[in-house]
Amino acid sequence: MNIAIGSDHAGFERKQEILKHLLSLGHEVQDLGTYSKDSMDYPDIAVEVALKVAQNQVERGILICGSGIGVSIVANKTEGVRAANCVNEEMAQLARQHNDANVLTLGERLVDKTTAINMVDIFLTTSFEGGRHEQRVSKIHDLTGR
Repeated sequence: MNIAIGSDHAGFERKQEILKHLLSLGHEVQDLGTYSKDSMDYPDIAVEVALKVAQNQVERGILICGSGIGVSIVANKTEGVRAANCVNEEMAQLARQHNDANVLTLGERLVDKTTAINMVDIFLTTSFEGGRHEQRVSKIHDLTGR
């Protein structure tokens, strides 16, 4: 799968762990930064990942900051993106099954390495159920015109 990943300085370590895991599974991953723990503004990275997803340049996006909240807000401002800030495996599964989420956001301060990797695996392998959920996802996109 082709995936875009990014983080701010507060999510840098978890991004590196997830990146290594994804590459070990053979995924094609575009690392859009940040590339150090130096302070930076999370909207700069979040919008890059969101645009890659919205423009169908990648299949899914993953964003990490301290809490996952900031990057989720930014990503969801992008037309065509359905970002879900998750803190456990069940949330990651439901985000895909019910919301057809295409960007996973998480917080390094809130989610340990093992849980983060498990959530990523679930997010990448769980299918959208469609059915009654399709109408709901369409209503989300009616808000932004897509």
